[in-house]
Amino acid sequence: MEERKSVALKKEEFAVKEYVKTSLGKGKASKVEIEYTPVGEKIIVSTHKPGLVIGRKGERIGELTEFLKKEFKLANPHVEIKEITEPELDAQLMADEIALGLERVGPLKFKVIAYRALETIMKAGALGAELKLSGKLPSTRAKTWRFAQGYLKKAGESAKLVDRAQAVAMTKPGVVGIKVAILSPYVKLTDKVVIDEAMINKLKENMKLKDVSLKPKKKKSTRKKATKKVEEAKK
Repeated sequence: MEERKSVALKKEEFAVKEYVKTSLGKGKASKVEIEYTPVGEKIIVSTHKPGLVIGRKGERIGELTEFLKKEFKLANPHVEIKEITEPELDAQLMADEIALGLERVGPLKFKVIAYRALETIMKAGALGAELKLSGKLPSTRAKTWRFAQGYLKKAGESAKLVDRAQAVAMTKPGVVGIKVAILSPYVKLTDKVVIDEAMINKLKENMKLKDVSLKPKKKKSTRKKATKKVEEAKK
């Protein structure tokens, strides 16, 4: 019974998140998080356009809360807006922007759109980025195109720090799938080595100690001991 309840709760959360994203529109919201408090449900919407999401005097927020109460039967939903100051480093927003560009212009100029998006990401200070576009671009057969630049972790614990997102563009030739991966400059990598003056001085000290330890030790001459023994014997 508990498993069924947890599955039903996760399905309801997914439905709420998808509805919030679709109601606000593509490219408006990056992430939707739900927190349960004693007062009610807190729905946090991350966006780089808070004015468009809130609406005039909070009209859109009011409509959204009323719909969530009726359709999803939430007791006391409270919608909060979290502003994204650097949308160029958000994978979901960039994926949605590429999708909107393909829908607006068409898949023929997909390389221009992809390279432009990659350039904006790298100019924002990202350590690395990767874009994957799969679909009829522009031939009749579906194909995957990859655009990458910089340093991007693919395996290990550091790979979990990469921001990944997906989007879909509905074009005339067919559906185009978009995958975006961005490694933010604010992420702390555990295997990153910074070579500065302190590191260089430390390496020099270690090399000096190593050279001293490797120097051959002077052997004590055994001739003096032998002559002393012979003289003592003669006496």
